[in-house]
Amino acid sequence: MPATPAPDFAGAPAVVLRGGTVLTMDDRRTVLTDADVLVVGQRIEAVGPGLEVPEGTVEVDATGGIVMPGMVDTHRHMWQTAVRGYGADWTLTQYFVWNYLEHGKKFRPQDIYAGNLLSGLEALEAGVTTSVDWSHNLHTVDHADAAVDALEEVPGRFVFAYGNIQAGPWEWSASPEFRDFVERRMTRSDMLGFQMAFDVTGDPEFPEKAAFEVARELGVPVTTHAGVWGATNDNGIRLMHEHGFMTPETVYVHAATLSDDSYQRIAATGGHASVAAESEASCGQGYPSSWSLRRHGIPISLSMDTSVWMSADIFSAMRSTLSADRTREHHEAHAGDETVTHLSVRAADVVEWATRGGARALGLDDVTGSIEVGKKADVVLVKNDSSPVMFPVLNPYGHVVMQAQRGDVHTVLVDGRVVKHEHKLVGADLVKARRAIEDTVSYLQDTLGAEEWAAGMSPDVPESKVLDNPYTYTEYADASTHSSHAG
Repeated sequence: MPATPAPDFAGAPAVVLRGGTVLTMDDRRTVLTDADVLVVGQRIEAVGPGLEVPEGTVEVDATGGIVMPGMVDTHRHMWQTAVRGYGADWTLTQYFVWNYLEHGKKFRPQDIYAGNLLSGLEALEAGVTTSVDWSHNLHTVDHADAAVDALEEVPGRFVFAYGNIQAGPWEWSASPEFRDFVERRMTRSDMLGFQMAFDVTGDPEFPEKAAFEVARELGVPVTTHAGVWGATNDNGIRLMHEHGFMTPETVYVHAATLSDDSYQRIAATGGHASVAAESEASCGQGYPSSWSLRRHGIPISLSMDTSVWMSADIFSAMRSTLSADRTREHHEAHAGDETVTHLSVRAADVVEWATRGGARALGLDDVTGSIEVGKKADVVLVKNDSSPVMFPVLNPYGHVVMQAQRGDVHTVLVDGRVVKHEHKLVGADLVKARRAIEDTVSYLQDTLGAEEWAAGMSPDVPESKVLDNPYTYTEYADASTHSSHAG
């Protein structure tokens, strides 16, 4: 049979997703069954059953699928996608050494571009319509321009978080080149927002104060890795608070090893957290923090952190967050000789953290994060008729978190534009992305040399010792043998 021609989305007056289960993520978390979502231009025009649509509207069959808001990743080091999976066996220390002290310095502007281009495309492929590019390897403004060039080539919604791990934030934020870059490139539309990205070490001299003052002058939010074991701690939070730099726009990434006092300061000033549970569990920033954040009423968003370690699959982020939170809930109960009979955090909570929670953290709640009339049309259809895992859909929130995966993302719209349909990206130049990545990998391999390249990917395995077992001795085996012959 001849292949069915692709719909003419660009030439159609509207797009409608027909007959799906719609997770609106509105204030009441309304769930609609057998419902339609009509998109006209950039916005959601109507939501409900049996909608009338303009003549020529392209219809997408959502029957048996779940229609939900586009997901939001509030912290992803997109440039590191160029070395996807390279650090799968790293600790946080090894990550710091490789990227901060050694080989991260070797990245050229075109390598930042390559990582960002690939990362932006894989975000859309997984149903992530808004991503924060926590871009902390911008040695020069040329690196920053290359990063933004890549983001502008990808039809997603992005927030560019400018950082430079090779210099103090009080240094790079004060440079004329940085100011010029902000004026030239950061128009701060809802398609490309801007943050400043830097950490606060807790140095009592508080050198980061100067960077916070630049952010305040520019009217730019700050995103910061907080509560990272051995790197950022309660002193950093205290210094931020005492100097008046904790605001509702501040995003605290990880927030995994903080005291109650620090959590209370964040809560009182209206800040948001970005939880990267896979990263925190694997790399040692601290125990994934959603359990602690919930106790203090701190709004939560989700993130993937980096593809140098993790999958960049937001479904994996939801699943690992829910599992870590519930593990902590059970652990705390067992420590008090109690049993959890009713779980506190639900699948619906985690879907909200992955969608509207991220939008709120980025100040985009009036733009995206829910399926409501008038909002920008960032919409995802999760449907896979070829998968036995995608039916029956009985609990749609639970299905999204516990059953679905990126391969089940059927259709994605960003700002009303269809960027993925029938499980394939629309108009994406993967050949160009592949060539850019191959060039970066080849350059890094040549620069490091074969031995150093292999050593970085395969760190030494520490010696381990099995605990002595007092019940393992010959006499027990002998006693068992004698017992079997007794009588």
